[in-house]
Amino acid sequence: MHRRGVGAGAIAKKKLAEAKYKERGTVLAEDQIVQMSKQLETFKSNLEEFASKHKQEIRKNPQFRVQFQEMCATIGVDPLASGKGFWSEMLGVGDFYYELGVQIIEVCLALKHRNGGLITLDELHQRVLKGRGKYAQDVSQDDLVRAIKKLKVMGSGFGMIPVGGSYLVQSVPAELNMDHTVVLQLAEKKGYVTVSEIRGSLKWERERACHVLDHLLKEGLAWLDSQAGAEAQYWLPALFAELTSRDVTPEEANQMTP
Repeated sequence: MHRRGVGAGAIAKKKLAEAKYKERGTVLAEDQIVQMSKQLETFKSNLEEFASKHKQEIRKNPQFRVQFQEMCATIGVDPLASGKGFWSEMLGVGDFYYELGVQIIEVCLALKHRNGGLITLDELHQRVLKGRGKYAQDVSQDDLVRAIKKLKVMGSGFGMIPVGGSYLVQSVPAELNMDHTVVLQLAEKKGYVTVSEIRGSLKWERERACHVLDHLLKEGLAWLDSQAGAEAQYWLPALFAELTSRDVTPEEANQMTP
């Protein structure tokens, strides 16, 4: 016996059913999008109302400001995206982070002669707080990170390098690749590193280690102590505890460089 072929009517019926399912699926998807849009608008409206009620606390309390920023991020709202509009007028956050960015630049420029444009986030935080005075609006490290990200978008040479659970803030447009970053991380505990330590820890060839260190010297990010003993030491002033505890003049810096 021969199997009966599928008739043209059955094929047409199947295609019609598929079209109906597809149409129904499209309608459901559109309904879901409409519902999500309504929920999002409601959330934004509630967020604006919340910001209006708690604007003083958002301005004055760094921890509260962090939590508010996280709330905004969940719905894709960036209060720092524009210097104008509701958020800027209501909270003054645009002006706050603009002024903070200016202070960050001032601190980094003032210390560039001794650290080459690298500074720990902790030290930057302390110096910004000191410069603002005890009666100024409090600032957290999270505030600094957000302000630095805005400076980075402007192409001003600013960036952050993760080191030991915190960050080094880079304020000069030096080209630093992953090799430079891992050497900075290696030097984090003692403030300096040697060619032998790099080769032992990272399993690099001598030429690779020397190439990275020479670049850091050239960019002013490292100082060479060739009289340290058996092997020369490459100091990273941004990580050198003794240097970060006092101000160093350009003349002192010149004496410590080869």
